[in-house]
Amino acid sequence: NSYWRVRGRTAAVCHRGTPVRCGQAIRLTHLGTGRNLHSHRFASPLSGNQEVSAFGEAGEGDYLDDWTVVCSGTYWVRDDEVRFQHTSTDVFLSVTGEQYGRPIHGQKEVHGMATSSQNNYWKVMEGIFMQPGEAFKAERYHAEL
Repeated sequence: NSYWRVRGRTAAVCHRGTPVRCGQAIRLTHLGTGRNLHSHRFASPLSGNQEVSAFGEAGEGDYLDDWTVVCSGTYWVRDDEVRFQHTSTDVFLSVTGEQYGRPIHGQKEVHGMATSSQNNYWKVMEGIFMQPGEAFKAERYHAEL
């Protein structure tokens, strides 16, 4: 239940196999529900930080579903830690120790924090990795062209 599809920002096309650049705006769509990772200027219920929720239908939502990939280097590399900064409100996608009692006992609250910290690093643990397209390979290995 924790698989997310990386997509282009709202109203943008992102072709499968195209590497994600550091600083690029993306959407994360939950595969199980088709809803996008979303945030807005409301307080989260447990920590009082900015609320993060799932929004939209079949991957369609609004501009508040856009997150900027914050990483070192040129591209988001599979095994590297990454941060996601909400493009409209500048908070970082974070998780701290607050846990819900219901509906899923022990589930931690995911929220937006105004400052960067150890609580807002994320790392891909499993999933389907798409090989970079031919255009990317040419750019990476033949930069002199």
